[in-house]
Order: sequence, then structure tokens, then C-alpha cells
Amino acid sequence: IWFGKDGNNVPSIKRFLSEVKQGSVSKTIWFRAEVDDNQEAKRESKNLFGADVFETPKPERLIEKVLRLATNEGDWVLDSFLGSGTTAAVAHKMRRRWIGVEIGNHAYSHCQKRLERVIDGTDGGGITKSAGWTGGGGYSFFELAEPLLVKDRYDEWIINPKYSYEMLCEAVALHENYRYEPDQKFFWKQARGTEKSYLYVTEQYVSSLLIELIESQMDADEFLTIACFVHDEKQSARIKVFRLPQMLLARRKED
Repeated sequence: IWFGKDGNNVPSIKRFLSEVKQGSVSKTIWFRAEVDDNQEAKRESKNLFGADVFETPKPERLIEKVLRLATNEGDWVLDSFLGSGTTAAVAHKMRRRWIGVEIGNHAYSHCQKRLERVIDGTDGGGITKSAGWTGGGGYSFFELAEPLLVKDRYDEWIINPKYSYEMLCEAVALHENYRYEPDQKFFWKQARGTEKSYLYVTEQYVSSLLIELIESQMDADEFLTIACFVHDEKQSARIKVFRLPQMLLARRKED
């Protein structure tokens, strides 16, 4: 009961935030009894990977505490240095959505292997029992593509020779903020931008005759950008032609 600074005010009940707030309030120190320790994390890692123990694992209960304080079910959790996959595994068991990023072989030897066991319900460690986790869910695995632009032996920028034509079309569309969705009727409607703007990527020579042909098929309110390697100088008000890789290099300078 609070009677004011001088003790002569009307009495009132003083409640602290920790008493009225839902959930848990983080403390400065977390003891091993609450969140385990590195030894427990090592045992979890050995159970998952055998003799190939990850060097710096964190116990699942530690990550669970962090996620319980900071997130709710269905929230997104990002770990840009996924390591052995602990954060993604715990987030999955706690029914959070997650994104994990890892470079090198760890993505396959640790992260992928661990998450497959979590989904199968066979990992059997960490917070599996306390979370009531029996398996389920899934994930998508993505790999970064080869760089679109590389330098040749003369130190000049060129399109990466490893790119097939379809890969090139998709990459240029993404780079230029178009949605790659080839039209079944018009070959030049490879990718769609805002409103009625389109992108056409080609390895062929773009002649004035080709431009006239495409323009004859366009509606009055449609616009087209063509990305190619060689073209005539002639263009039109609704069709703009750009050379590769210069078109991409110009975007890099803008960014």
C-alpha cells in the first residue's frame, strides 16, 4: 500500500510491472538449471551427429528461453549464422516459422540432417519431450546461384557462361524487378512488371524488323523492355532496347 512520498496521501495499491505483465520478464543472469550449458549442448550435438561434434553448439533450452520471451507461435525467426541448426530446430518444435542461412558444408552435414530428424520426430533430444514434439512440418532448401556477372581475362564484365538461356531470363527479370512468367501466346512477354510493362530477354540480334513485328502485336497501353547483346539503333516510344551486361551494370551503380 502506497501512502505517497510524505505518507499522508490517500492510500493506493502499487503494482509492479513484473506482477501484472503476462508472460516472463527476462532476468540478467540465466542459470544452467534453467537453460542448460555447453556440456549439455555437446551431448545434444553428439547424439545428432555422432563423433562429428559441432565446435560451438548452444543448448536447445537456451534458445527456447530466448524465443519464448521474444516470439509467439507463427512468428518468423531468422538465424543468419545457423551453425548446427539449433535455432531452426527449436523454432520448428515451438511452431515458429524460420529462416536459416549457412555457408559451406554445414548446411548439409549439420543443418539439413538435423532438421530432417526434427521433422521425422526422431531427433529425441533438447526440448523435444518438454515441447511435446512428435514431428511434422517441412521446409524449402535454397542454394545461391552462380554470380550473374563475372569478369573475363581482360577484366571486363560479361554474363556468366555457366548460365543457360532460361537461367539468364529469370535472373535478368529478378534483377530488373520483373516477375518471370512467360506468356503462352506472345514470346516477348517473358516477364511482367507494373501495370502493362513487360521484359523480353534474348540472345538473338534485335533488328528493326523484329521491333516492328513486336510493336504490331502490342496494345496501345503496353510497354516493353528488351535486354539483348546486339541490336539496331532504331527503337520506338513503347519499346526500349538495352544491351547486356551494360543494363545490369547500370542497375548496380544505381543501387
